[in-house]
Amino acid sequence: MTSLALPPRNKIRKSFNERALTWLVIGMFLFLYLPILLLIVYSFNDSGRGAATVWGGFTTNWYAEVFNNRSIINAAKVSLWVAGWSTLVSTILGTLAAIAMERFRFRGKMTFDAVLYLPIIIPDIVMALSTLLFFVMVGISLSRYTILIAHIAFNIAFVAIVVRARLADMDSNLEEAAADLGANPWASFRRVTFPLLAPGIVSGALLAFTLSLDDFVITFFMAGPASTTLPVQVYSMIRVGITPEINALSTLMFLGSTVLVIISLLIQRRT
Repeated sequence: MTSLALPPRNKIRKSFNERALTWLVIGMFLFLYLPILLLIVYSFNDSGRGAATVWGGFTTNWYAEVFNNRSIINAAKVSLWVAGWSTLVSTILGTLAAIAMERFRFRGKMTFDAVLYLPIIIPDIVMALSTLLFFVMVGISLSRYTILIAHIAFNIAFVAIVVRARLADMDSNLEEAAADLGANPWASFRRVTFPLLAPGIVSGALLAFTLSLDDFVITFFMAGPASTTLPVQVYSMIRVGITPEINALSTLMFLGSTVLVIISLLIQRRT
């Protein structure tokens, strides 16, 4: 008689672990993205404002309502204004900070390094309260400019991380070769360093734009009269009830942020 060969115990355990990890990953993705999928589906819900969770048919009228809502359009203009200027300023300052931290040595470098990345570590509510307290103490009225300053403050750290990671992968011999060929520091930066850093700078800028566009906690504390952004506008709208119009607006914001993140990932992958 021939006996059936049983698989080794370690193979059975490995197969079980692989299946368990697979289902765990599937469960995590469902937990994260199923609510977003429901949000997108119900943005096409043809029901009244008081029955946003009851399916009443398919329609795209709520997207037209979004574009015809003057308060939403004004909030979008403020959001784009803050995100655009904060991205520009934080990209310049974050890139310069990354170059200084990666290429130079100076007294207090470790302290400056810790302070630079502090906005990433501390909770948003702490940063929002501390910034609000600072503006109150110096007597600055809340407006879109206070939102802009706060966004620049936390975006610099994110840009510096992305650009510094790109700098760490660069071959410093290329800059030294440019110097040996007679290039001054500015020419070496313009012809060698900046072209190699450009993908990292663009990725950092897109990340800063996305974070600024989606921020709520800090913006909520910094906003003044006529300086409502889209996240704050959504919050004010859901306080009176969830409508398909809010679902449509949230879907547009989600799609815009997703496109920016995908572009950033594609740029990083190409480099």
